[in-house]
Parts: sequence; structure tokens; C-alpha cells
Amino acid sequence: MYYPDELVEEVRMKNDIVDVVSGYVRLQKKGGNYWGLCPFHNEKTPSFSVSGNKQMFHCFGCGTGGNVFTFVMNYENYTFPEAVKHLADRAGVKLPEIEYSAEMQQKVSRRARLLEVNKEAAKYFYYQLRQPNGQIGYQYLKKRELNDETIHKFGLGYAGKNGAQLVQYLRSRGFEDDLIKEAGLANFSERGGLLSQFWNRVMFPIQDINHRVIGFGGRVMGDGEPKYLNSPETPVFDKRRNLYGLNFARTARSGNIILCEGYMDVIAMHQAGFTQAVASLGTAFTSEQASLLHRYTENVLLAYDSDGAGTKAALRGIEILREAGLTGKVIDMRPYKDPDEFMKNLGKEAFQERIDRAENSFFFEVRILEQQFNQKDPEEKTKFHREIAKKLCQFKEEVERENYLQAIADKYHINFENLRKLVLNYAAQTGLATPLQRPKSGVAQKNKPEENARKAQRLLITWITDSPGVYAKIQKYISAEDFTDELYRKVAARLFDELGQGKFNPAAIISMFEDEDEQREAAALFNTSLPELTTAQEQEKAFRDIVLAVKKNSYEYYTAKLGTDVNALKQVIEGKKALEELSRIRIAPN
Repeated sequence: MYYPDELVEEVRMKNDIVDVVSGYVRLQKKGGNYWGLCPFHNEKTPSFSVSGNKQMFHCFGCGTGGNVFTFVMNYENYTFPEAVKHLADRAGVKLPEIEYSAEMQQKVSRRARLLEVNKEAAKYFYYQLRQPNGQIGYQYLKKRELNDETIHKFGLGYAGKNGAQLVQYLRSRGFEDDLIKEAGLANFSERGGLLSQFWNRVMFPIQDINHRVIGFGGRVMGDGEPKYLNSPETPVFDKRRNLYGLNFARTARSGNIILCEGYMDVIAMHQAGFTQAVASLGTAFTSEQASLLHRYTENVLLAYDSDGAGTKAALRGIEILREAGLTGKVIDMRPYKDPDEFMKNLGKEAFQERIDRAENSFFFEVRILEQQFNQKDPEEKTKFHREIAKKLCQFKEEVERENYLQAIADKYHINFENLRKLVLNYAAQTGLATPLQRPKSGVAQKNKPEENARKAQRLLITWITDSPGVYAKIQKYISAEDFTDELYRKVAARLFDELGQGKFNPAAIISMFEDEDEQREAAALFNTSLPELTTAQEQEKAFRDIVLAVKKNSYEYYTAKLGTDVNALKQVIEGKKALEELSRIRIAPN
């Protein structure tokens, strides 16, 4: 949803960035800023800076930065409108209601009602677990060594002894039969009417990333079938696009996400402190789920069962992760079947060791492939080597392919050149591999002129931000049009306009951009590392060089556009005049 700029700015101003970030990160004041460990990448030395004056944050380690909206978007994985709403609620700012068409209003209202009935069902199951007739479920969870804190965190519950109880309760709370059925909580029966399929089961509420209950999984008590029963797909529950536990795992900041097969695996791992664990929802891992994971991490660790079915699932998962551009590794559960069983027998420290030694997904694939061939039979061994060569062809980049080729040759004692010939042969046949484009000389390439120009522009904006008084000394020579990158130009235009009016608010400038990447790039403009200079003469020379570099690049940029841009001639004439004058005068930044 679009919110008026004035309202967005009101929300931002009522949420001091130091206060907000302090709720997530431990900060210490050093100099004019606050410093802490960056929550967006693993580090041991604080490089995460929060400026109360600028109302901005910036990490000098990973480069992320922005205002309070950017921080909440990054940390909570919210969209811009979601971040605005979150901070508006925090500050008590009332946002306008969304205006929908009649058809859309009906759809939104129906969706809201489905979420309401799911939430009420979750409350009912949670309450039943703590009643005398729910002791069978409570004792089952205790037998699985779950503590009360974990049971509460995941909202675990119990469905009564028959399918009528839940329906009766929901009716008493004002929910209509067709809504209960549409939510996947019950079905009509000719003999019994509307009855829930969830009865005599421990219940696992399934939540979306915003902690809203969208469905349920139920584990039968006793020997009934099916052992696990999940909600059907509904307008609010799409199994292919959600993951159990992701509402907690998305803020774990562990540098990876652990993908499991079952609810109990996830819960056991969270209880042990591995809060980055998630699981698919009663279906095989999907490409949609891989895309969802890609929003939160680049690294996925597979913690599937160690049996044959788990191995097959891991092999499928690796391929899906690879197609999604994610790095996959496999955690060895042996001699135990799954993470839950492993944790109960060997504990947290042993599991952390397995995480640290997680197997490269390609090596895992080759190891499983090896088991299909008799290595003592020369013919079988040759077939194995051919299959390895085919798999190596999946690496499109020659550098990556060569690295894996060398590693596999060493690991399996295969002659490197012979294996390489096999790979090149298959690559030529299939056209899968792309040769590496090597530079024509060994001399390292210098920065392109465009990047040098962008750097000078970043330095100038940061310098002006740190010392707003310098703008008055250069405004005759530098305008927003001198910033040749479109985003830079927008930032400079707003900054210069505000400085001309005697006000200065860089954090508000970032709010012009809803896209997270653009916010990060805009924030970097205000946080470029300036040269460390000790004398006034050094500062004057550095500042003058930056101003000249920006103006010279602008002059060359518009000169190249003569004949295609009607405004270029005006910029070229003014640019030439400004350069001539700048070459004769002094510009002292202080």
C-alpha cells in the first residue's frame, strides 16, 4: 500500500533509530555514534554503526545500511509498507485504512475470517492439551522430552476424542459452518454432519512468517492412520509456499537455515538452540520453498533422515537448492535416524560439530553415486568415473568446474588429466559447459571510469552530510545534474533542496525509495569512508579534488550526450565554465 510521504516521515520521526535498533542489537556509544555487532552477518569485532544525528545505520563489514525502515525491513524481512505499519503501531501513529473495491473487500474480509477461525482453533487445541482429557497428548510431548516453554512457543495442543467438539466450539464463537469447512478444519458427513478430521491428535499449528496460524498438522495418539494428518490447502494455506518454523528461523541470524523433514525435528532443534531449523509441510521440498528460503539466506543445511528415503529426499533437495542459486550442504545424522533422535542421544555440542563438518552437496551426491558401483570391478569403476564426469558438467563456470574436478580426482584417486578429458568430452557433446573468459594479460584490471566517477560522487555526498556547511561553498558549481547515476541524482536533488532551505534530514531521503536494495544504496551515499586527513591543507586538497572529479565527470558525461539529449548542451556550457573557475580558486572545506 502507498502511504503519504508526510505520514511516512511522521512514523520515522517518532521511531528514534537508536531506540529501535537497541531492541535488537546491543549498542555501545563511542564518539558520536553507537556501535555493535552487525545482526546481518557473522562478526566478532563491531563494525555496525548507528548514528543518532543522521538517524541512519551502516555496517562497514557487509555494507548494509539505511534508516529505521530499512533496518526493520532487513531484520524482520518485511516489505516497506509492512515496516511502516510495524513502526506506526510501535509509535501509536494511526495509518489510513486501505480502500478496496467491493469485490476485493469481500475477498480480504473472507481471508481475515479464515485467519480468525484458525487462530480460534489453535486456542482451542492449546486449551485442550491442558485439560484432563488432553493428558494423553501432554504426556506424549513430555515423553518426547519437550519442556513447557517449547510447547508454549510452538502453541502445541490436543484435539479431543471426537470430531464434533471442535466444530461445536467454533460455532459457539460465531463462526459459520461453511467458513469452518473452507478453513480445512472439518468436513460434512452424511451420518454425522460437520465433523473435524482432527481428533485424538497432538496438534501443531502452522504459522506464516508473520506468526499467523494458516493451518495445522496433527499426530495421532496410538496406532491410528494416517500417523500425521495436515490441513488441506485453503485460500490462506499453500503447502508449497510455506515452511514450518520459518516464522522463528527467519530472524535467527545464524548464517544458514537447517532444512528438516518433520515438525518434531524442528521443535527439538529449536529447543536445543538451533532456531534456524525449518521443515516442509507434509510434502516434498519444492522450488517455491527454495525461493522463499532465498529471501533469508544463501546457505541451507539439509538435516534429512539417514535412511534410504531420507537420502533420496536429500538428493532431490540439493538439485532444487542449486536451481534456486542456494548453497546446500548435508548434515550427517548417522548412526541416528533424524535430528530429534540425534539430539536426544548426543546433544547440542555434538550436533554443532556435525553442522561444522556438513558435507558439500556435490561430494554427498558423488558419495551416494559411488555406492551404486562395485569399485573392485574395473568396468563398474569406469562407469562410476563416467558418471562423475557427467555430473561435473553441471558447473557452467570453468573455474568452479576445475576446482571440483581437482578435488574429486584427489578424493577418489583418479588421474586428473584423464578425468578432465572425460569431462571435456561430455561438455562438448552436451554444450553444458561454458569456457572461462580469461584476461589477455596478467595485469589486474583497473577500476572502470564509471566506477571512479560514482566513487567521487559518493565521497562528495558523504562529506556534505558530515559537514553540511560546505554545501554553501560549492553550490555555485555543483548541482544534482552533475550526479550521473540516477539514484545518486535523486538523492542529491533532495539533499541540496533541503540544505538550500536550511534543513537537513538524510534519513528522510532514504524513505523516498521503497525497494530495499535502493535504500541500501542510498544509505551508502551517506556513509562512504572519507580519507583520513590531519592538516587543513590536506583536507582542502582532498575536498577540491573530489569536487573537480565530480564536475569533470559531469562535463564528459554530457559532452558524450550532445546530439541526443536536448539538455546536454546547457550542461556542457555550464560545466566548462565551472571547471575553468574551479581550477583558479581555493575551496576550503572548513
